[in-house]
Amino acid sequence: MRKKILSAACLILTFSAFLPGCDNTFDSAVNSNLGTTIDKSEIQTEENIHIRDKNLLYEQQNNTEIVTMYLTVSMGNSAENTDHTWEEINTYSAYDYEEMGVERYKIAGLIQVGDENGLIPGELGYGQVAPNCTVQIRGQSSSRNVQKNYKISIKDNKGDWRGQQTIALNKHQGDGLRFRNKLGFDLLSEIDELMSLRTTFVRLYVKDTTAGVDAKFEDYGIYTQVEQLNKTALERHGLDKRGHLYKINFCEFYRYEDTIVLKDDPRYDTAKFEEILEIKGDDDHAKLIRLLERINDYSIPIETILEEDFDIENVAYWMAFQLLIGNVDTQSRNFYMYSAQNDSRWYILSWDLDGAFKRKEWELLERNDYVEWESGVSNYWGNVFFRRCLKSDAYREALTEAVEDIYTQLCDGRVEKYVATYAELLKPLVYTGRDALYMPVTSEQYDIIATTLVDEIKANYQRFKDSFDKPMPFFIGVPQNDGAKISLVWEASYTFDAENISYTFELAKDYTFTNPIVKLENLKIPAAEFDRLPEGQYFIRVKAHDARGQTQTAFDSYMTENGKVYGTKCFYVDASGQIVEDVYVED
Repeated sequence: MRKKILSAACLILTFSAFLPGCDNTFDSAVNSNLGTTIDKSEIQTEENIHIRDKNLLYEQQNNTEIVTMYLTVSMGNSAENTDHTWEEINTYSAYDYEEMGVERYKIAGLIQVGDENGLIPGELGYGQVAPNCTVQIRGQSSSRNVQKNYKISIKDNKGDWRGQQTIALNKHQGDGLRFRNKLGFDLLSEIDELMSLRTTFVRLYVKDTTAGVDAKFEDYGIYTQVEQLNKTALERHGLDKRGHLYKINFCEFYRYEDTIVLKDDPRYDTAKFEEILEIKGDDDHAKLIRLLERINDYSIPIETILEEDFDIENVAYWMAFQLLIGNVDTQSRNFYMYSAQNDSRWYILSWDLDGAFKRKEWELLERNDYVEWESGVSNYWGNVFFRRCLKSDAYREALTEAVEDIYTQLCDGRVEKYVATYAELLKPLVYTGRDALYMPVTSEQYDIIATTLVDEIKANYQRFKDSFDKPMPFFIGVPQNDGAKISLVWEASYTFDAENISYTFELAKDYTFTNPIVKLENLKIPAAEFDRLPEGQYFIRVKAHDARGQTQTAFDSYMTENGKVYGTKCFYVDASGQIVEDVYVED
């Protein structure tokens, strides 16, 4: 689904067709040199606006390059929150800071760019001796890892690196290949309908002067530098730097009336607001609130919302790409929402692609993840906006067309070329030094995973097609003690072809359900009742079945060392008979 955009030359020709002495028939305006008739359908109108990336940004990107960065860290001052040691920076996670109730510690740094032989004249930091940046950890769940991700903020008037004053270095400790994020953004850059970000491999050396006077540079291994999505990046990619930009931390597009409010509202709490949506642009939230209200107003057809508040092409292509690369953890986080200041439309921008192409790795590690409802469109059913989209015939048609288009592109050999290049470049490096200590897969497994990424795309394509034939997932409620009995209700499942649905309910003392205490089959309503239980831990499991025998688990999961037990809720009964739900919060 390629879209053409008029060049400047065409626009000049269009204007000249109406000048004195020119043929004023627009449809027959012809460039005498090219002999090409102008097609009015190629003109973007107010009713047909799609955002497009700047391809020239990526033409200068060297995919076989590993940039060498030298970082010297030192104790700063309390005014900048940099009066901390490098050990402190690398000790605490984002959750530790939340528990302590303080901002993330920073440290003063001198960032310099060179090669393996040293610094290079003209590059960032050359000839400098004083700190030119601050450094802190970045990320949320990844901040628990031993190998941290870093946010390096270059100070004003101290230069920039390739037009960026914020350098985000991602270690991707949980990525057995260490190049999934870059691969994802490189593939994005070649899909006309989607926006990407510039990425580069970086080898980082760190000198910690806070540890002693004899400090020397230590090899911290390979990182992926990802262009920070901020106002500078918006402008560089041809978007409105004054616009609205939110990073989705955990948002299922409900209204969130008590949290998503205007700044002058007494209930406004920036920290709570940003647990849902991190503010990266204009902080007048009126347009955002209007959007959430419209999404949750079921009197407004979703087709109207997709036409007036979004670009259906953008939403469909974004979801299609995530489905095909298997970037599962995008149901309610790991993407951005953008809207230009004077435009009513919102666009979804990709972020954090290191979870893509992960099924073979999980299989080799015997980890149960990215299966059941996390396969296909059911992965997005828990998000109120995506659920409304998927119920629309028009959106499903647009999504299917986008999947077919992207699938054709990804299966043309480009993925194999990228993977071969990156594996040859990185593998010798990530199995040496400190990186080797934290690689989650063996060298042999690395090769197996790398050679099966295209197979994953093909399997994800089939999962997408199959997912429309299955019931959709649902949430299980909390058991209620009603005297002599315990009752339980759950959400009704849904099928795209309106088939009848029945349910199987099980109650057991262990999550394998080897010997269930109660098993009720062929339930026609989403509810069950069973006798009161003695004190202890219990598990319930619910599955939906359609008339053709297709099944689906509930959204609820119980987490074990080997991954998720899908469709299962854990709860406890205390000595007084009270029921307490075991809440699983996914990182």
